[in-house]
Parts: sequence; C-alpha cells; structure tokens
Amino acid sequence: MRDTNLCIPVEADRGLDSRVSAHFGSAPAFLIVDARTRLCRAIPNQTEHHAHGTCNPVAALQGERIAGAVVGGIGMGALQRLNAANILVYRSEHATVAEVLAAWNAGTLEVVQPHTACGRHGHHHP
Repeated sequence: MRDTNLCIPVEADRGLDSRVSAHFGSAPAFLIVDARTRLCRAIPNQTEHHAHGTCNPVAALQGERIAGAVVGGIGMGALQRLNAANILVYRSEHATVAEVLAAWNAGTLEVVQPHTACGRHGHHHP
C-alpha cells in the first residue's frame, strides 16, 4: 500500500486548521498528516533557527514514512536532501492544512523543481 502521509510545515499545531508556514526550514513544526484518514500529529522543528543552507529536514523526519512534503517555500539544500531521501516536494499557496489536503487529493499540486526553490528565506516564487 502506498504511503499517504504528508509532511506540511506549520506555524503552530492546530490540526487541520494549522496555518502553513511560508518557508519549510524555518517552520516551528512539521505536521504529519494522513491524506486518507486526515489524522495529524506534529513534530517540533529542532532546527527552526539555522544558518542559511543548513536545514536538514531529513533528520527531523527520521523514521517517518512520507509520501510527499507540501511547502509554501523551500531552499535548495532542503529540497535536495528531501529528494535524496525519495521524498517529492510539492508547492502550495494554500493557507491551511485542510486546504492543502483538498488540493493533494484533487491532484492539483505541482512538484517543486530545483529552479523554483527559494534562493533565500522568505523569498517566494509564483
């Protein structure tokens, strides 16, 4: 059976009402959401405050079975580390986790490509 867990960076754990963080590596927490059952649990981001380019999301997600990460923005280093761990990264402009799940289930999220990753924190691409 295919993994249905998504990793979504959030500003605070409020379940499906959690607001998606604008940047993956600087998110206070990662919400692991089962896209099928909608069950959620938060993992604190131990490296929320890190030097540019040193975000290591794979370490925070160690042992998690993730079908994909859905982000508002992500740096090249974090994107490469997730991709190396066979985790595809998708971009979402949606404000809440519930909205992200709806887009995921509708198949409307686009895969983040290296040329669309953020060059610096807080920088977003259309």
